[in-house]
Amino acid sequence: MYRLKEGELQVFLVHPGGPLYARKNEGFWTIPKGEPPPEGESLLETAMREFEEETGIRPTTPFLELGSVTQKGGKVVHAWAFVGDYDDSQPVRSNTFEMEWPPRSGIMQSFPEVDRGQFLSLTDARARIRAEQWPLVESLVKLLQRRTTPV
Repeated sequence: MYRLKEGELQVFLVHPGGPLYARKNEGFWTIPKGEPPPEGESLLETAMREFEEETGIRPTTPFLELGSVTQKGGKVVHAWAFVGDYDDSQPVRSNTFEMEWPPRSGIMQSFPEVDRGQFLSLTDARARIRAEQWPLVESLVKLLQRRTTPV
């Protein structure tokens, strides 16, 4: 999701939830994303569903296809962008996951997949996003520049 605020492009990124990321900030934020599609669901439908599950925000058309990147662990992230807005002072509404915490305690706890979301300037986004995902933001910038540059 992106917006123009006071003439500046801002992108919406999320911070992963759970105790493993609680103290990690720069280099750990991501675009909202999820698992490969179940049978019968397109990549775009998956992206829309996962965005809403991780943020509580329903994506709206039109969508700009940004391409894909492969993360260090081998996960391929396909991305689309859309114009939207969000009040950063409100918490995101994310689905949850369970994990044993503390480790080797035998205690299962539930944590949100995403603990916060925020619109960021390109400078702040560059500092916070996972390095492998930055090319997706660059794709958005290039697409938007093409739309505003006279031919």
